[in-house]
Amino acid sequence: MPVSSLARVSTSFVVRVAALAVAPLLLAACAAGPDFKAPAPPAVDGYAPRPVKTTAATPNVAGGSAQHFEAGAYIPGDWWTLFHSAPLDALIETALKHNHDLKAAQAALRVAHENMLAQRGAFLPSVSANLSASRQRQPGSLAPVPESNAFLYNLYTPQLSISYTPDVFGGNRRAVESLQAQEQAARFQMIATWNTLASNVAVAAIQLASLQAQIDATRQLVDANTRMLDILRYQYDKGYASRVDLAAQESQLAQTRATLPPLEKQLLQQRDQLAVLAGRFPSQATGDQVRLDRLQLPTALPLSLPSALVAQRPDVRQAQANLHAASAEIGVATAARLPNITLSADAGSTALEFSRLFTGGTGFWDLGAGITAPIFEGGSLLHQQRAAKAAYVEASEQYRSTVLAAFQNVADTLAALDQDAKALQSAAQAEQAAKLTLDLTEHQLKDGYASNLQWLTAEQTWQQARITLVQAQANRFADTAALYQALGGGWWHHPDLNKQ
Repeated sequence: MPVSSLARVSTSFVVRVAALAVAPLLLAACAAGPDFKAPAPPAVDGYAPRPVKTTAATPNVAGGSAQHFEAGAYIPGDWWTLFHSAPLDALIETALKHNHDLKAAQAALRVAHENMLAQRGAFLPSVSANLSASRQRQPGSLAPVPESNAFLYNLYTPQLSISYTPDVFGGNRRAVESLQAQEQAARFQMIATWNTLASNVAVAAIQLASLQAQIDATRQLVDANTRMLDILRYQYDKGYASRVDLAAQESQLAQTRATLPPLEKQLLQQRDQLAVLAGRFPSQATGDQVRLDRLQLPTALPLSLPSALVAQRPDVRQAQANLHAASAEIGVATAARLPNITLSADAGSTALEFSRLFTGGTGFWDLGAGITAPIFEGGSLLHQQRAAKAAYVEASEQYRSTVLAAFQNVADTLAALDQDAKALQSAAQAEQAAKLTLDLTEHQLKDGYASNLQWLTAEQTWQQARITLVQAQANRFADTAALYQALGGGWWHHPDLNKQ
C-alpha cells in the first residue's frame, strides 16, 4: 500500500475512533458526586459586643495619636509603607524577595499547577508509536509463516496505537476539579506565607527598636544606681548612712544590672531572626534598624466587614479550597464504582524487509471497545466512597474552625489596640510625672534643698518609667501591623498576588 493510501486509511481510522469517543460523552449528563457550593458568609455584623470606633489619644508622644476604625476602608497591598519608615520598607521588600519559606510555597504552587495540567491530559486519547524488529526461526515441523516458506526470516513492524477512556460518569472531571481546588489551596497557602512574612518582619523590626531603646534606658539606669551607690558608700564611711541603706542600694544595682543580659540576648536573637527572615545568615545582618521615634502610627485603620473577611483571609480561602477538593473527591470515589469504557485501536504495517513497509498487503488495523464494571471488590470501593464523604465532613468542620479563628484573631487585635492606647496613655502620664519630679528635684538640689541621693532616686524612677513607655509604644505599633495581617494583608491589591 502506498504511503499516501495508508495516511488516508489512518485518517479515516482516527475519525472513527473520535466518533466513538464522543458518543459516550454526549450521553453523560453530569459528573458523579455533588456539585460544590461555597459556604455562605457568617451571619454576624461585628467582631465584638461593644466595638470601639476610636482609641484613646496621648498627645506629644510618639505613637500616641488616636486611631479611627473605618468600616470597609481600603487595605493597600504594601500596608507597611503606612509607617513611613524607609528601613522598615527595605527590610520587608528584601524578605519578600529572598525568604526561602516563601520561595518554597511558590514552588509548591507550581507543583500543584503542573499536577492539575497533567490530570487534564486524561481528557484526550493516548497515542503511542512502536517499531519492532526481530529475527525469527520457525521449527521445521510447523508450516512456515512467510509466503516465501522461509524458516529463518526478519520481521519489521511499525505500529500506531490509540487508546481512550471516555469520561462517561465524570470521574476524571471530578479529579481535575479536585486538583484545581488543591492548586487554589496551594495558592492561598503561598499568600498566607507572604502575608505572615511581611507582618513578622514588621513586628520583629519594631521589637528590635523597642529592645534597643530599653537597653539604652537600662544602661542609664545602671549609671544612676552606680552613682547613688557611690554616694551611699561615702555617707556610710562618714556615718551619715546605715549599712541597711547601703545593702539595699547594692541589691538595687545588682537587680538592675541583671535585667541587661536578657534584654541584650533578646536583641541579638531578634537581629538574627530578622536576618533569617530576609534570607540571610545571622552574620550578614544589616546595620539599618528601625527607630520607634521615627515610625509614624497610622491613624485611619481599615475594618473589613465580617462578610468580606472570609474572602480576604488567605487561611479561610485555603480551607474553602480544601473543602472544594474534598467535595470533588466524593465524585471520584463514586465514579470508581460505575462501569468504565475503554476504546482502543491499532494501525500499522509488517513486512519481512524494511524497504517493503507500507507497500500493498502489509497494512493492518483493528478497533476495539471494552466495558469494565466492578462487581465485587471486597467492599473497598464502597468504603473508599464513605471515606471521601467523611473527609468532606472533616474539611467542612476545619473550614468552620478556621473562620471562627479568623474572627477571634480580628477581635483580639481590636481589643489589643484599644488597650494599647490606654496603656500608652498611662505610661506617658507616669513618665511625665517622673520627669517632673526629676526636674523639681534637680532645682531643689541646686538651691540646696535636696540631696544627691534624692536626685538620683528621681532619675532612677524616670528611667524605669521611660522603659515602660517604650514597651507601650512598641506594643501599639506591633498590634497595628497585626491588624493588617488579621484582615488579610491587602493581597488582592498586590499585582504579584492577585492572579487567578
